[in-house]
Amino acid sequence: MQLPETVKAKLQTLPDKPGCYLMRDRNGRIIYVGKAVSLRKRVQSYFRDATLKSASPKLRGLVRSVHDIDIIVVHNEAAALLTEGELIKTYRPRYNVAFKDDKRFLLLRSDPRNAFPRFDLVRIRREDGALYFGPYASSPAARCTLDFVEKHFGIRKCAPALPDASTYKHCINDIVRFCSAPCIGRVSAEDYRKRFDDACEFLRGRRPDLLADLRRQMQEAATALDFERAAGLRDTLQMLDRAIRQHARVAPTPRMRQDAAIEGIEALQSHLALPALPRVIEAFDISNISGTFAVASMVCAVDGIPAPNRYRRFRIRTVSGSNDPAMMAEVIQRRIRGLQESGSPFPDLILVDGGITQLKAARASLAERGATAIPTAGLAKRYEEIVTGEQAPPLMLPTDSPALKVLRRLRDEAHRFAITYHRELRNRRIRESALDEIPGIGDKRKQLLLQHFGSVRRLTTAAPEAIAAIPGIGPVLAKLIHDTLSANRSDQ
Repeated sequence: MQLPETVKAKLQTLPDKPGCYLMRDRNGRIIYVGKAVSLRKRVQSYFRDATLKSASPKLRGLVRSVHDIDIIVVHNEAAALLTEGELIKTYRPRYNVAFKDDKRFLLLRSDPRNAFPRFDLVRIRREDGALYFGPYASSPAARCTLDFVEKHFGIRKCAPALPDASTYKHCINDIVRFCSAPCIGRVSAEDYRKRFDDACEFLRGRRPDLLADLRRQMQEAATALDFERAAGLRDTLQMLDRAIRQHARVAPTPRMRQDAAIEGIEALQSHLALPALPRVIEAFDISNISGTFAVASMVCAVDGIPAPNRYRRFRIRTVSGSNDPAMMAEVIQRRIRGLQESGSPFPDLILVDGGITQLKAARASLAERGATAIPTAGLAKRYEEIVTGEQAPPLMLPTDSPALKVLRRLRDEAHRFAITYHRELRNRRIRESALDEIPGIGDKRKQLLLQHFGSVRRLTTAAPEAIAAIPGIGPVLAKLIHDTLSANRSDQ
């Protein structure tokens, strides 16, 4: 198959990172949106001869229609899935038939009013008095979580609302699935309720000891050369960790009370051995767009409470490619330089989203500006570890720690703020790229059109006569612009 030169060039530069890809036809229309854990592997797989030989007619038609590809790099698989769904619902690409049923993410549901509650996987959250956990962006992680809580806590799997001895006659879950069998009195109602409450605490992320115990079992199995069991435990641990982290990313952050926030920053001062109470904390996060554009966010908390009037956002100026540590270094240096030039006070603590690499980059920038006295820390996504230096072991606090709640809230707020800016620029790029596909529209004319109409969206609704009134456009080109943008809008 002969590929367009634009596609060939893009395939050679795809990053090995999670994200979304947007496939366009010869007119620049978005015809397919997909997600990938590795953009390089996933997108390149479409264009292999072996794929085309065994592909369905729909897939072959898609591949032959692709004349350009855009990508959006995100932090993780969960963010890729969420971004994919948003893009599909916004642009309605004609090849994304499978997504037009508005499929929702999985949740775990349980009704605590039942005598012996159980868990189900559902996709709709209803106002029915039941407990819901999730949503989980990864379906395999959600199913693994359900399997774990049923086995570990002895939660029943059978469907009857009130199981009894007659139910047990047709069930062997107490043998093959570790069910505690409350239906025949093998455990009391009180004991079963405690098991259920413990399972709910685990699903809320309040039982990190269980993950630590799984990790210990995995290490013991490896030491005993039982590699098959060790591999199984490793896979379970990774799935559970992914489910808990994805749930934390998707779930809205509750408002923090003032007294709880003060308790959190006092605990933070103690845990990090800070010279002063961290009344002002600034947190930084990086987001990449298509491997080319990059943005950063800075959010601020005063006495543990976010202060939106102090938030800042940055376009990365000096770093090309996906180099988060270098981007972090640039943003920290620009922020400190701005404070120094304005005579504003420094924050009591700088928090970076990431591990030791991002932290070292931030500290190097502080050293260049002569601001090494500012305390710094990193909050790593994996296991929510607080990183304070190369020589010091990561600090792992309980999930209900007031100090960790302050940092996690700030980190998530920085991520949200960066993603918002990320999407704003990304959507602007997607809209404006339609102009790039129109013959006769170069940078100068594009600038004139955008200056006059303010945005491609307004240009799309303009009459040909209004477009022709722009100097250097004329009626023929104005009609071409109007017809092309109108066709794009109807297709998307």
